Amino acid sequence: MMEQKTPEPGAMERWQRVARRIRVPLGFVTAIVYLFELWRKPPQPAAIAWSLLLVLPGLWLRGYASGYVKKNRELTQTGPYAYTRNPLYLGSILIAAGFAVALMSWPVASMLTAMFLIIYVPVIASEERFLRSTFPEFDTYRQRVPRLLPRFTPGIGQTEVSPGKFSIDLYLRHREYNAAIGAALLYLSLLFLRPALGLVVHSPS
Repeated sequence: MMEQKTPEPGAMERWQRVARRIRVPLGFVTAIVYLFELWRKPPQPAAIAWSLLLVLPGLWLRGYASGYVKKNRELTQTGPYAYTRNPLYLGSILIAAGFAVALMSWPVASMLTAMFLIIYVPVIASEERFLRSTFPEFDTYRQRVPRLLPRFTPGIGQTEVSPGKFSIDLYLRHREYNAAIGAALLYLSLLFLRPALGLVVHSPS
């Protein structure tokens, strides 16, 4: 009897393995670049104010989506999921772009873009394969609702799926408030960390 060979993983599977391994190190590198850029030049108040136009909608979108999604239990198609299949990732992109604007830093923007391409693209592909194999209605949903950039009108009508409703319990269970806390800490670093670093670096001996 001939031995059956285990099929070799495809390019996407290999990419996902690499992404999982480098996700944390890449996050540390991004944090180092952020701190260096913050030390190198002072943030501009106008840029910080403009960044709120991206960060606040991003936080709202993540919070709104977390109150609808029931991970691994059902295919969520209501709320923001009627407009985009990945509102949580879209919210994260808006938040990251907002802080790149706040710091007015091309290195930070480049690192955040690299993180999205290297980490989130394979993760989204992996999640879609799971949804396709778990929920028969996913293909219809995929044809009507875009992957990331949202539609202007709902792609799925309320009469076609079970009516959805925002759940504060889901929001709390997913601990989405951590995103708001993290954003607040980043804004505090923009406002106060550099002056504190300046006092340390330039303090009289």
